[in-house]
Order: sequence, then C-alpha cells, then structure tokens
Amino acid sequence: MTRAVSLLAVLAAASFTEIAFAAPQGMDVLTVTKDGDSQQYSVTLQILLLMTALSFLPAALLMLTSFTRIIIVLAILRQALGLQQTPPNRVLIGMALSLTLLIMMPVFESIYAAAVTPYLNEELSLLETMKIASEPIKGFMLSNTRESDLVQFLGIANMTPPDKPEDISFSILIPAFVTSELKTAFQIGFIIYLPFLVIDLVVASVLMAMGMIMLSPQMISLPFKLMLFVLVDGWALTMGTLASSFF
Repeated sequence: MTRAVSLLAVLAAASFTEIAFAAPQGMDVLTVTKDGDSQQYSVTLQILLLMTALSFLPAALLMLTSFTRIIIVLAILRQALGLQQTPPNRVLIGMALSLTLLIMMPVFESIYAAAVTPYLNEELSLLETMKIASEPIKGFMLSNTRESDLVQFLGIANMTPPDKPEDISFSILIPAFVTSELKTAFQIGFIIYLPFLVIDLVVASVLMAMGMIMLSPQMISLPFKLMLFVLVDGWALTMGTLASSFF
C-alpha cells in the first residue's frame, strides 16, 4: 500500500505539473530570529511540488486508474439487486480499491522500477522521473480510451492530432479517458441490470394477475434476485468481468 501511495504521488505530479523548473531554485518559508541573528529556512521547488501533489491523490485515483469504472459498476449492481445500503459504501469503495490495485499493479511496478527507484538512488532528476513515470500510465489510459473520445476533446481544444498517440498531453487524455470509462461502466452495468429487471417484471406480472396490487413487487422479487445472484456466484463473476475488461 505504501508503494502504491508513493506511485500515485509521482503520477499526480506527472499529470498535473507538466512544467520545467531549475533544480537549485528554492523558496524562503521560515525566518527565525534569535539574539538579533536571523536564520532563513527554504524549501526547494521539487519538495514543494511533491507535497502539493499529495493533495491530488484522490483526483489521480479517479482520473488515472481503473477505479472509476469499477465503483460505478458496483454501485449499479447494488441498485439492480434492490439493496439501498448493502453492501455499505465503505465496503464497495474497499472492493474497488483492492481490485484497482490488482489491475494497476503491473503499471505501478513498471513505474517503480523505471522511475521511482532511479530517482531514490539520485540517478534521475525529478523532471526526468515524472516524464518516465508518465509513459506507463499513458499507455494504460490510451489502451482503455476510445479514439472517438480523443478526437472529440482534441477538437474542443482546437488541437491537431499528434503523430504518435503517446504525444497526447494529459489535458486531453484525462477527460477522454474518464469519458470512455463512464461509457464502458454504463455498458457493463446495463448488461448486469437486465436479468434482475426480468425478475422484477415477472414478479410484478404474477402479483397483478393474482390481484395482489397493494403488495410491493420488490419485496417479493428481492429474495429471488439474491438467490439467483448467490447461485451464479455473482460477486466472482462481476469482479472477473471488471478485471478482464481492462486486458
């Protein structure tokens, strides 16, 4: 988990700070005066940038990883089952986080080996580290982004398509990736919703034919939906489908 947090910090810095700056520059942040002598303490821009990048970790998790697709599908699944707060939101988020780490682990390991480790060994500068770290995450995002979405956002930005997809900036790739993730999540959610919708329709038709209009169809269909979901090992199928949709 610690490695994943550090990798997300690097990804956040690489995504939101595509700027160049001089390494030796610093910024005075504190002045201590004692017996007439003053001492100034400064922080380098690299450290300031990394500390700022920590605040972008939630945004990086949502916009640069598989988390968005997974949490939306799980939320639609809970709605299809007719359950309001079961599983609770914290459980769904925990499931989405664990599956996200599993899916993104090859990308994280590639970034850690190619960028983070050389940087910790002082073999690369921070700017070089961010550039190298952005390549695996760009590859993951491009492989899960529809070309039509990329063309749309390139048109919105009045930019011509680059010669290579890897040259697309994060300002274009991130909204295109999120839009593609939303489309895919809704498609998977629609497929998951259909069998439970059929059960609701059958139960409602039977109750109406029996004249039991005042009885809520959801009260009767809920046990059948739960039984069907358990019999087909629904959680394993859902998680497996989500994982396979990224490869």
